[in-house]
Amino acid sequence: MPSVGPDPTDKDAEPFVEMDPTGRFGRYNDLLGAGAVKKVYRGFDQEEGIEVAWNQVRLRCFVENPTMLERLYAEVWTSGADDRTLNFITEVCTSGTLRDYRHRHRHVSLKALKKWARQILVGLDYLHTHDPCIIHRDLNCSNIFINGNVGQVKIGDLGLAAIVGKNHVANSILGTPEFMAPELYEGVYTEQVDIYSFGMCVLEMVTLEIPYSELDSVAMIYRNVRRGTPPAAMAKVRDPAVRDFIKRCIGAPRSRPPPRSSSGTLSFMASMMTTTAAAAMAPFLLPLSGTAAGLPSPQDRMACCALRH
Repeated sequence: MPSVGPDPTDKDAEPFVEMDPTGRFGRYNDLLGAGAVKKVYRGFDQEEGIEVAWNQVRLRCFVENPTMLERLYAEVWTSGADDRTLNFITEVCTSGTLRDYRHRHRHVSLKALKKWARQILVGLDYLHTHDPCIIHRDLNCSNIFINGNVGQVKIGDLGLAAIVGKNHVANSILGTPEFMAPELYEGVYTEQVDIYSFGMCVLEMVTLEIPYSELDSVAMIYRNVRRGTPPAAMAKVRDPAVRDFIKRCIGAPRSRPPPRSSSGTLSFMASMMTTTAAAAMAPFLLPLSGTAAGLPSPQDRMACCALRH
């Protein structure tokens, strides 16, 4: 369907600096954020009349790491390439990252924090029970996005995710040091590293402090993580149930709760999510595409466009 463009003489109209090959999506010169492997700009879907995220990755990244393309396609609606970059369109979360949103809104109830945490757990459960299993490996509050007007939280930025076999074991070292589980530094780990990172995300959501922000270097963070020394921010968590839940998440791998934990495990966990509730809720991830081998089809991901609370 052809779009109704702005009057060329209208000086107030915001121009697109780039269009996708179909002419449906346009990119504005408005950088929303930059990560380890990509830059994200504000874009617009002329057919649906909605804002989108226009993602750019340098093609040389795929030469250095060919598996990156499969991981990135976990978020893609459509894509195209030029001589230097791969461009792909994804959903845009209107309120940005959970980290930025939490700092903009400093007075948030424990009820709201639990609601966000529950949605993150449902997203992790989807990744971890997918065949093949997907380990995010870089879960932190800057890779979790929110639509603030409805309190809808989604996991994104799967550029460092690992797609693993039946043994669920991965063996490369990468991630954000403050959120990396100790076994991740060893180079042999399972999806339980995402539960550790999730615990650190809950800690940041509650205290507004990035874990281990009191330390001056990655080496010091590494030493404390290996020793099992918790972040100083733990002392600021007043609710005993929340504190115990975080401790369990960042404890030894076998003691960490799975995303679909029993409602009788901890009072905090029980109020966030039960097995029945988890099964009834749609996965809280940015929409997936069936373009890459091993990833779900668009039909399997349809529920992402109409999430239930």
